[in-house]
Amino acid sequence: MSEQIKKLVESLSPNERKILPHIQNNKIDDICKKSNLDKTTVLRFLEYLQSKKILVISYEKKKIVEIGVNGALYKKKGLPERRLLNLLDEKRILPLNEAKEQSGLSDEEFKASLGVLKKKAMIELKNQKVILNTNKSEISKKTLEELFIEKLPLEFSSLSPEQLFALNSLKDRKNIIQIKEDKIININVTELGDKIIKHGFEDELIEQLTPELLKKDSVWKGKKFRRYNVNSSVSAIKGGKRHFVNQSADYTRKIWTEMGFKEMSGNLVVSSFWNFDALFTPQDHPVREMHDTFFIGKTTELPEKKILEAVRKSHEKGVGGSKGWGGKWNEEEAKKLVLRTHTTCLSAQILANLKKEDFPSKFFAIGKCFRNETVDWNHGFEFNQTEGIVVDENVNFRNLLGYLHQFAKKIGLEKVRFRPAYFPYTEPSLEGDYWDEEKKAWIELFAAGILRPEVTIPLLGKHVPVLAWGPGIDRIIMKLLGIKDMRDMYKNDLTQLREMRFLIK
Repeated sequence: MSEQIKKLVESLSPNERKILPHIQNNKIDDICKKSNLDKTTVLRFLEYLQSKKILVISYEKKKIVEIGVNGALYKKKGLPERRLLNLLDEKRILPLNEAKEQSGLSDEEFKASLGVLKKKAMIELKNQKVILNTNKSEISKKTLEELFIEKLPLEFSSLSPEQLFALNSLKDRKNIIQIKEDKIININVTELGDKIIKHGFEDELIEQLTPELLKKDSVWKGKKFRRYNVNSSVSAIKGGKRHFVNQSADYTRKIWTEMGFKEMSGNLVVSSFWNFDALFTPQDHPVREMHDTFFIGKTTELPEKKILEAVRKSHEKGVGGSKGWGGKWNEEEAKKLVLRTHTTCLSAQILANLKKEDFPSKFFAIGKCFRNETVDWNHGFEFNQTEGIVVDENVNFRNLLGYLHQFAKKIGLEKVRFRPAYFPYTEPSLEGDYWDEEKKAWIELFAAGILRPEVTIPLLGKHVPVLAWGPGIDRIIMKLLGIKDMRDMYKNDLTQLREMRFLIK
């Protein structure tokens, strides 16, 4: 025996030694049975043997025609057309309703059997009656479909013309047959593998060091240690980590704190007052309809009367020189609970609690929002948003642009643009986009502006400039991690979760 084969035999693991004597029969199930190992273990160690050039594994895909749930039942009781045919063999002519009742078939089965038998010219339908149109010798013969079901399972490529005809006849009928694609594993033993199998594995090898081995010479003297290849590749280890969406939220949170902002938080379910009215969104605005917003179907209490009346005045008559929206502001409309459509409702609640001595202040929020939108690669009805506000009597629009540029730079966006926009609660307002080189398109990211006096005066008691902007975290995640479709962030693909890089700020 050559030194190479000797070393290779001495490197075989216990499971490889169990599998090797049985690999020439080429059937995984037989190998499992004879080696007393489960299928997963056998497949894993066959891969190891292949890496040692003892065997070669090849895979072949085959279509297998199998019997379905209904097919198994019909194999015992007979196909619906057979049961109807046997009934007509006795009666010859039956009204349709009696034929159905006496056959014991369901509506679907009865209609299918009528169609099959009529197609075979074995019956005719006349005056709401079913009439047998064939002789006893034809009735007693098994149909191609019956013969086909009896022989299943069959390999698709081996089907005869008659069997193909039967397959086409049955495949559109519910759960009679099913076609599955099986992966056949072929094992071919190499010349080296033949030599190793002939050599045998009589030697008992020591697999690992134990305290007993180290204590007593007699345990290991005269025995051989198994050889290990320290250069062989090992499986990649994927460490535990937070979901990348949560990582991205933490990443964004660090950007805000680096810029000197304090975090604000709140409930996912809020009143229409905080979500819309406090932000000067008119009560007849389309965004407050069911096609845009998810309503809970319940109401809640409104805030203290002072804020309530100030918001009412802002809507009905206007404040700070504006005319408001006119009409009568409805408290019942403001009480309706909604899934928050933006994190700006948190900014409204924070502003309502600020005092003059709190100026200047900077706050941010990160949270989930909900809108009744059509789901596509760039939109979802559930999404993550982040929100920032700067409350300072000395800030202006140029400061807002400066904050936006700084924020974009910190999240790695070099090419951004800003354009005029309209929001009910900011003036001036703008939207910001970043350039996606792969899609060759500008992707919307920012909604920003300076809160209108109609928002700030009711909440703060006087108009103080408040810079506000709210980029979508989900779109930031897509840019940071190279995700092409927003829906991929929530599909729970374990491979994706393991391979996704870790975000470090």
